Amino acid sequence: MPRGETDDQRQFREYFTARRDAVRRTAYVLCGDWHWADDLTQSAFMRLAVSWRKVRDREALDAFLRTCLVRAYLADVRRVWRRRERSVAEPPEGSTEINPTQRMEFVAALRQLPPRQRAVLVCRYYQDLDVAETAAVLGCSQGTVKSQAARGLAKLRELLREKVGASSE
Repeated sequence: MPRGETDDQRQFREYFTARRDAVRRTAYVLCGDWHWADDLTQSAFMRLAVSWRKVRDREALDAFLRTCLVRAYLADVRRVWRRRERSVAEPPEGSTEINPTQRMEFVAALRQLPPRQRAVLVCRYYQDLDVAETAAVLGCSQGTVKSQAARGLAKLRELLREKVGASSE
C-alpha cells in the first residue's frame, strides 16, 4: 500500500484498475468515439469515487458504475456542443468473429440511432442486462425499455439492410 493511502483508497484503486478497460469499451459502444469514451469513463469513475464510502453493497459496484456511465452519456448528448461535433475515430483492432468491414458498418449504423435507443441496446445486448436492470440504469419504465429496444433493433436492421443492398448493387 502506498504511503498515506487509506483502505478505501486502496480498494477504489484496485477496483478502478480491474474495471477501467471494460467500462471504456462500453462507453465507446455507447458514443462511438474513443476520446469521448475516455471522458465518459472518467465521469463515471469520478461519480463512483465521490460515492465510494456510501456504497454499502460492494457487489453492486458494477451496477452503480454502469448507471453512472449511461447517465453521463445521456447528459452529454443533450448538450448542444456535442450535437455539432462529429467524430471520425476508428474502432480498435481486435480479435472478433466478424470482419472489420462488418464491424465498422455496424458501429456506423449504431451511431445513427437516437441516444436513448442506443443506450437501451448497449445495456440490453452488450452489457447483457435484463429489462428491469436496463430500466433501473436509465431511470425509466420497463415498457419504455421494451419499446425503445424494439424501435432501435428495427431501425438497426433497416440501416444494415440498406447498407447490404447498397454494397451488392
